[in-house]
Amino acid sequence: MGNKKPLLPVKSDFVFKLIFGDQRNIDILTAFLRAVLDIPENEYDHLTIVDPFLKKESDDDKYAVLDVKLHTVSGSIIHIEIQLRVLSDMKARTIYSQSKLVTEQMASGDKWSTIKRAITIVITDEIFVLEGDGYHHQFRYCTRDGIEFSDLAEINSLDLGKLPLEDDNTDLWYWMKFIKSDDEEDMDMLAERSPQMRKAVGVLKELSDDEAAHLRYEAREMYRRDVESMKDDAICENDEKWQGVVAELHNAAADKNAEIADKDAEIADKDAEIERLRALLAKPNN
Repeated sequence: MGNKKPLLPVKSDFVFKLIFGDQRNIDILTAFLRAVLDIPENEYDHLTIVDPFLKKESDDDKYAVLDVKLHTVSGSIIHIEIQLRVLSDMKARTIYSQSKLVTEQMASGDKWSTIKRAITIVITDEIFVLEGDGYHHQFRYCTRDGIEFSDLAEINSLDLGKLPLEDDNTDLWYWMKFIKSDDEEDMDMLAERSPQMRKAVGVLKELSDDEAAHLRYEAREMYRRDVESMKDDAICENDEKWQGVVAELHNAAADKNAEIADKDAEIADKDAEIERLRALLAKPNN
């Protein structure tokens, strides 16, 4: 018992990919998607995970791209990504990724009718959507009064930071709890929810007992921390440089103000001398 390894965190993109991005666990993925989306039920009849392997952006990239991308029975595209941090440009990045899901469907000569629905699911550890108390937001092209322009593009945000402590008796709450928690007792409780949840908890425990999975997770975490540390160092360095520039400008302004004050004093002295001479000239000759 003393050698028992702690549970790997599901909210790590590496662990999330191993659980939800494996075609052998398609029933787990299907149950999760049913809890998030409101697409027709027959869309789940045949889900195909696209490129289920960890891929790299380049040969020397140790930080493999970890997302889950799949096609539904009609050809619609669903893309799932999980992020621990919410960066300032994340909304723009999400819209860009969403747009690529649409444009990459079109080849030269294709008709517009070939475009299939593209759905993005963004899961964040930090709060992504500040407005409202809900932990799930669905965004589509529609007017303020609810008239929908098209359902071809849809973005769903899932904020783990907003998940209430008490369950709201929805399947989505339990899946969010599964992703957020790394507590063994929580997992045992969740396993009673459904067969798919029981399987998900079982897969997580198997991965957590796997030495190789732990080593890969720890390597990724170390690399991620190194990247974030380098970014923070660069920001600090830039801040120091900027503070130096500001200090130089402040000193230059202070010198200029002092110079102007000296000039003002000199002008004031000259004005006083002129007034004195005028007063002397104005006196009548004795």
